[in-house]
Amino acid sequence: MKARKPSESYSSMTEIVLPNDTNTLGNLMGGRLLHWMDIVTAIAASRHSNRVVVTASVDFVDFRSPVALGEVVLMEAKVTRAFTSSMEVRVDVTAENLQTGEKRKCNTAYYTFVAVDQKGTPIPVYQIEPETEEEKKLYDSAQRRREVRLVLSGKMQPEQAEHLKQIFIPLD
Repeated sequence: MKARKPSESYSSMTEIVLPNDTNTLGNLMGGRLLHWMDIVTAIAASRHSNRVVVTASVDFVDFRSPVALGEVVLMEAKVTRAFTSSMEVRVDVTAENLQTGEKRKCNTAYYTFVAVDQKGTPIPVYQIEPETEEEKKLYDSAQRRREVRLVLSGKMQPEQAEHLKQIFIPLD
């Protein structure tokens, strides 16, 4: 399979926070934001693989700043790395106050998707070909994040996590 560039595996979405999206403090509910983030990241993964994708995991969700009623939520997602049938997708969330024009980064997360056929069986996906320094950095660090996910889920023993070992064990 031919490799794809991260710019070919990109998705963005914009939503406005309405009263039905908020908690009793007038801020966007975390669950609603996670739902929107799941949609935008699934679109990026589907674009990358040209397949139906299913969410395998959500991790490293960072809620930095609440989003208030009436603010606009801008989400940008891109595939950072592809493995055999799975893809890691990073999503960055920005809140915009329409009255002041102020924008602030409020959330980041990593989602993992698996491409599947019509029977739900995992199928191979295109690899990623990072171009920019930032894309290369995200690509390289995706392997460590994958090992963390696998160790925490019990699918990999800690001693098998070769890329994580490199962080903690000094090289001779």
